Amino acid sequence: MSALAYQRGEDFARDMDAHDPLAHFRKRFCIPRHGAAECIYLCGHSLGLQPNTAHSYLEQDLGSWAGLGVEGHFQGKNPWFTYHRLLTQQTAELVGAEAAEVVVMNSLTVNLHLMMTSFYRPTTERHKVLIEGSAFPSDQYAVKSQIRFHGFDPESSLIELRAREGESCIRDKDIEALIDREGDSIALILLGGVNYVTGQVFDMANITKAGHCKGAVVAFDLAHAIGNIPLRLHEWGPDFAVWCSYKYLNGGPGCVGGCFVHERHARDWSLPRLAGWWGHDEKSRFQMGPDFHPMPGAEGWQLSNPPIFALSPLRAAMEIFSEAGIEQLRAKSVSLTGYMEFLLRQFASSRFSIITPAEAGRRGAQLSIRLSRQGRNICDKLAAEGVIGDWREPDTFRVAAVPLYNSYVDVFRFVQHFSAALQ
Repeated sequence: MSALAYQRGEDFARDMDAHDPLAHFRKRFCIPRHGAAECIYLCGHSLGLQPNTAHSYLEQDLGSWAGLGVEGHFQGKNPWFTYHRLLTQQTAELVGAEAAEVVVMNSLTVNLHLMMTSFYRPTTERHKVLIEGSAFPSDQYAVKSQIRFHGFDPESSLIELRAREGESCIRDKDIEALIDREGDSIALILLGGVNYVTGQVFDMANITKAGHCKGAVVAFDLAHAIGNIPLRLHEWGPDFAVWCSYKYLNGGPGCVGGCFVHERHARDWSLPRLAGWWGHDEKSRFQMGPDFHPMPGAEGWQLSNPPIFALSPLRAAMEIFSEAGIEQLRAKSVSLTGYMEFLLRQFASSRFSIITPAEAGRRGAQLSIRLSRQGRNICDKLAAEGVIGDWREPDTFRVAAVPLYNSYVDVFRFVQHFSAALQ
């Protein structure tokens, strides 16, 4: 929807909600309350909301433990031995991958370390890692520790992409120019699919192509991309990707993450890896032999048997995602985010600016609002009023209208509260 089609009054928001084919999914989630009313929850980019069915899914799995004990590994409605595969096909569809290319396991940073063990193989000529200068801190910590682990110095082996002076987002052509210029010395390109501060969506297809043309391994941290924007990992061809499942995927705090390994690496047994018994060939896993024989595909990087009670809520959430469809969710997301931007730009103030790209194709659900002064106070005031976003130092207030459970009225009321807080 173009900005010209948006209207300023609340009647427009109510009409949009009344004609929204995805509006009924809101009832499938637990909306936090503020007093007698529901919160205006715009923080799904940090922690998604609980599906109503999560409780019953967890109870079902607790019941298997209570009623079957150890036999639950191979008996019951959803045996634990293959439990993680209940999520495989849905996950593959969500990231645009083949089923053998994905696995639900561990947490994001654990998976990042496992993947870097296999794919970051620095040499004296090719040892650098390219990341965003504003990458999520955990990625920074992991990458620097891997560089040091291999005997190199981050001062000389880490390249950080930064926006031009006076700009917030990194230009696509600047990324490709840097890869072309430094590519012969780059061992690994690791970027967020969506930058967590600005909400900028990176051109993953062209970055992958540019990196591979220079002989680098290309990977993405999809924490803020999965469940937010459509992905086509198999087609784009990065070597690996990792993600968490508690933001847009609504899997719950600390939920099990996931990993993608492109099929061209599925049977490359020469790749070094940190091994664990759940990655061992399942046909002989319980023979408990001394030698590790990895399964082909992403499952071969598993370490331990999956935490069933952490996967239960994710199953509930992924069933909703599968029912709604990422393309339909993306269409609503573009409209919701555009509506929020339209309303914010209706009142002029030198106290804030939107640093997220204006083009729909270069952003997801998140808008990042830079506040020139007293920003944290404004964020706290809104939270006290039941308006939940999140604050990032030194000056950025992040909000996301998530299409599964946020409404146009949520957006309208948020802007009302925000504009009042600025006064």
